[in-house]
Amino acid sequence: DVPVGGGTILADKKIVITQPQSGTFHAFSAVCTHAGCTVGSVSSGTINCPCHGSKFSIDDGSVVSGPAPSPLGKISVSVKGGKITLG
Repeated sequence: DVPVGGGTILADKKIVITQPQSGTFHAFSAVCTHAGCTVGSVSSGTINCPCHGSKFSIDDGSVVSGPAPSPLGKISVSVKGGKITLG
């Protein structure tokens, strides 16, 4: 359910899973490094925080635009049989 070129936010787990290219998945903390808000959307290649407008890359979680001072924390995921699992 993770769109290519986008992502899915699991707010209850505070995780965002992205698929920058078909078959390539990344996961990051969904907690913005600026003020601790949970990111609100994934669009146009960025993970977006609704609180102060910070944007993070879906490729590596790096800051695309602030005020966030640092990237989103990476979370290890694996894909097996069409299912994404943590670790």
